[in-house]
Amino acid sequence: MAQIHINIGSNQNRDENIKGAISLLNENFKNIKYSSVYETPPYGFEGDNFFNIGANAETDLDIEDTVDLLRSIEINLGRKRVEKKFSSRSIDLDLILYNNEINTELNIPRDDILKFSFVLAPLAEIFPKGKHPISGETYDLMWGQFQNENKPEIKKYTFSNLFG
Repeated sequence: MAQIHINIGSNQNRDENIKGAISLLNENFKNIKYSSVYETPPYGFEGDNFFNIGANAETDLDIEDTVDLLRSIEINLGRKRVEKKFSSRSIDLDLILYNNEINTELNIPRDDILKFSFVLAPLAEIFPKGKHPISGETYDLMWGQFQNENKPEIKKYTFSNLFG
């Protein structure tokens, strides 16, 4: 059984798209734990703010099949994968971690952990003592350093306040 971390994001019809993603993730993965909801402005373009949630889960799928399943969930929720890298998203499901594997072809661990508050903050919240497969640092330590260096624009909401 693989331990994985997924980042869920949306800045278009956020509530509906994230609820749909969570429903489908719950159908396809086991023992899921969700983070709080993090709201951030878009990076690299003008647009509406994003909601992002981290999810720790277990799966029997291998890494490639896990990525494929996440892509099929996005498509099921109406995502068209023709957008530019930095653009509005109906839904975005990124595999951030798969056990402690390092897979450069699939960008695992996702390099966004080191770049974006909306990836690192949820990860640090629900997997604080987990260690980055490359640096060996814990995610709570990495988040503390990130906040000190970057002063990120980020708001945190409890999951139940937004999604019932």
